[in-house]
Formats: sequence, C-alpha cells, structure tokens
Amino acid sequence: MSTTFKQSYSVLQRHAQTLRQQSEPNIDDLLSIVEESVAAYKVCQERIDAVEKALEKALGGAQQKASDGKASKSRASVPKEQQVPDSEDDIPF
Repeated sequence: MSTTFKQSYSVLQRHAQTLRQQSEPNIDDLLSIVEESVAAYKVCQERIDAVEKALEKALGGAQQKASDGKASKSRASVPKEQQVPDSEDDIPF
C-alpha cells in the first residue's frame, strides 16, 4: 500500500511537535524519528513534484491552445499576401 501525502504530512507534523515539546532530547527515539521523517518527507516531495508537473502540463496546454487560437484569428484578419511567415516573426525590424 502506498503512503499518501496526507499520511506523510501527518507524520512530519507529529514528529515536529514531539521534538518541540521535549525539554531534554530523547536520544533513544531520535534515530527512528529521523528515519520516519525522512521517508515521509520524500513521499511529500514526490507528490508535490507530481502535482507541479501535472499543473504545468495542464496550464501549458491551455496557454498553447489560447495562443494558437489568437494567432490563427489574427493571421486570418490579415490578407494572405501581407502575412509574414512564422519563421520571421522574431525579427525585430
């Protein structure tokens, strides 16, 4: 079974709270806290990276469609003999 972001985040919160509340460090538990926290952090980071990639893909596709629609509309309003080929669009003069 795969650990969810929510479960991993809860582990991180719980361990952070435990460490904050200690008046004296409990060295016996520290290694297990660190190991669990590192594993939980990795799960959270993987999920965040996956969501960022999905958003970039979704938003990039939406932006591309919008710019394609604008380009085709603006080129359609210019007579064909006055249209500049796409390869020359970047020339500043």
